[in-house]
Amino acid sequence: MSNAKPSNGLPRVKGRSAGQEGKFLTFSLANEEYGVSILKVREIIGMMPIRTVPQTPGFVKGIINLRGKVIPVVDLRLKFGMLELDYTERTSIIVVDVSGASENVARIGIVVDFVSEVVNIKAEEVEDTPTFGAQLSTEYILGLAKIGKSVKILLDIDRILSAEDLAGLDMGF
Repeated sequence: MSNAKPSNGLPRVKGRSAGQEGKFLTFSLANEEYGVSILKVREIIGMMPIRTVPQTPGFVKGIINLRGKVIPVVDLRLKFGMLELDYTERTSIIVVDVSGASENVARIGIVVDFVSEVVNIKAEEVEDTPTFGAQLSTEYILGLAKIGKSVKILLDIDRILSAEDLAGLDMGF
């Protein structure tokens, strides 16, 4: 890590933005814009009935049956410690492939407020992730993309759910 300070005065992690260009699916959570690599996205679906599963972490909403496949569903608002909101007609489930420590791949649905668009992000548009001190982990953030007047937080979907989280979903990780 570097102690170099960008113009906003926060220290940042050096070198993370290298190679973080490409196409990202962007979505909103609590009026903030996020993005995940389009290569991790399998499909986007509207809200559907979610069956609860006993003794799962609070951010796990349950499971859905998607064309005969059982997919666990995680509410990103809850995973990130945000206020839970009622789902609307714009609420979506993004079905993504998540890789665990053992390189197994699991298909998981993530609930977002709404899906925005697919954007092509160039390396020069990505800022390194600022550090916020030892109390806050930002290892799941790839970088901050500055597109026009907006900033999109680029997420590493494989790191959002830890190996312990995935093991708790009984997926063989």
